[in-house]
Amino acid sequence: MIFSVAYLISYLSQYMTLEAGDVISTGTPEGVILGKPGADKVWLKAGDEVMTEVEGLGQLTNVLC
Repeated sequence: MIFSVAYLISYLSQYMTLEAGDVISTGTPEGVILGKPGADKVWLKAGDEVMTEVEGLGQLTNVLC
């Protein structure tokens, strides 16, 4: 990760109130895919679904436009 967990919590706390149980999804830093071999460079495209799930809580699915 580019920033530490402590930094992310500190930064986000300046703009919103974080509460117990909040989830911070960081994603992948820009440029990471560039280090992969050609066949493994799979980019997200319109129509792809990204799903996040928390066991016992549920799932969130986003479809890219």
